[in-house]
Amino acid sequence: MVALLRAVIRRDLLLAWRRRADIATVVLFFVIVVSLFPLGVGPEPNLLRTIAPGIIWVAALLACMLSLQQMFASDHSDGALDQMLLAAAPLGMIVIARAFAHWLISGLPLVILSPVLAIQFDLAPELSPVLTLSLLLGTPILTLTGAIGAALTLGLRGGGMLLALLVLPLYVPVLILGAGAVDAASAGLGADAHLLLLAAQLVVTATFAPWAIAAALRISAE
Repeated sequence: MVALLRAVIRRDLLLAWRRRADIATVVLFFVIVVSLFPLGVGPEPNLLRTIAPGIIWVAALLACMLSLQQMFASDHSDGALDQMLLAAAPLGMIVIARAFAHWLISGLPLVILSPVLAIQFDLAPELSPVLTLSLLLGTPILTLTGAIGAALTLGLRGGGMLLALLVLPLYVPVLILGAGAVDAASAGLGADAHLLLLAAQLVVTATFAPWAIAAALRISAE
């Protein structure tokens, strides 16, 4: 099973490397959206510090959504999805590997870049670890939840709009907890409660989402 997971992750990473433009698009979108707000709002430090967590989290959420539609699209078009469904290995385990590879490609770069981009907002240095940790816990939830929507809308005309309508309401709690962790830390209240809730949501999502994705893929294949 471990060998299978490694093979699936390695395959997805190799395919992503061949489509480096898609990765660059997600990263550049995140950087551009975050960088435009200080230019539009103005140089007021207090205002920038206040809006920084929400802006970075919204930009990360939209950047994650940008790549969701392509998560299973190529497999559906070239017949690889049928091979996944017929494989001896549980489809849920394959989905876990696929989601992890997708997060490495589209989520981890956002986590790494966030402390650097937060400098534009004059965010206090002691808040950068909280922001990074909240994104580290939250972006996998965005990936797993979005994968359910991507599997349900696979092959549908206008699937991108439908995907956004499906997953955006589910993203709201993650957005509130992620941005709220930084706000609570800046107010001196401590971010532990928000981060623990994010961790609990990640555990629940990682437990149940793969099986929901597998069921959605079977429905879409039919």
